[in-house]
Amino acid sequence: MSIEIPSPKDVAEHLIAKPGKKFVLDKIPTRDESLFDDKHVARASCEEDAREIDRLQDILYAERKQSLLVVLQGIDTAGKSGTTRAVFAYTSPLGLQVSAFKKPTDLELAHDYLWRVHQVVPRRGFIGIFDRSHYEDVLVVKVRGFAPKDDIERRYDQINQFEKHLTENGTRILKFMLHISPEEQAERLKSRLAEPHKRWKFNPGDLEDRKLWPEFMSAYDDMVERCSTDWAPWYVVPSDSKSRRNAMIARIVRGALEDMDPQYPDPGWNAEDYDL
Repeated sequence: MSIEIPSPKDVAEHLIAKPGKKFVLDKIPTRDESLFDDKHVARASCEEDAREIDRLQDILYAERKQSLLVVLQGIDTAGKSGTTRAVFAYTSPLGLQVSAFKKPTDLELAHDYLWRVHQVVPRRGFIGIFDRSHYEDVLVVKVRGFAPKDDIERRYDQINQFEKHLTENGTRILKFMLHISPEEQAERLKSRLAEPHKRWKFNPGDLEDRKLWPEFMSAYDDMVERCSTDWAPWYVVPSDSKSRRNAMIARIVRGALEDMDPQYPDPGWNAEDYDL
């Protein structure tokens, strides 16, 4: 019996935060089995898509006319690195660029907040992955009060224009907000402490952010509502289930690459032209 896998378009329509519409994160479930009711099917779907993403990325790299930027944003333990490992498991590192945004350095703080981001936007032919992103400047910066309120208020429109500039110059943008429950986060934090090979991931500072859960969720509400645009919409991904999270994101990434339709270039010569 064949098992029907939702199309990339169906997954995207299910998860998209529609531009220009009111958005409330509390109304979005953190666990959703409507697209993949079976974890084994979700894993198989992600595996197949990961292999196809590798094939399409190879053509993208050869073509060198377009790039894809995948933004992964979510509270601690939401699964940004796990998503990267699963969705891009087979993608050649030759055309893959992963950038993890930590606390800004002194050099970065000496520039505008988007300076360090523009430095690592994927060049043509590449897939770029942002583990956290420029959205930290309207999330943790907002919640922690690291910048004046007026400055933060201006950033939503600035980010939208920055992303529009990228899309108008050949970069497709996919933005995924990984949505987990506080209960699931607690279990994942406990796992980091309990398992020696995961203990290095634990950061006591994560517990301080956890105390500010309502404030962070409110900041995510503003982020998604104000920065889900026609050119770079947000996809809000229920992420309590890792396998379903990975499968949904892989479907959308594959669909975007298929829409981009990269083509191998014609070098203008054939094998019979050479005596080998």
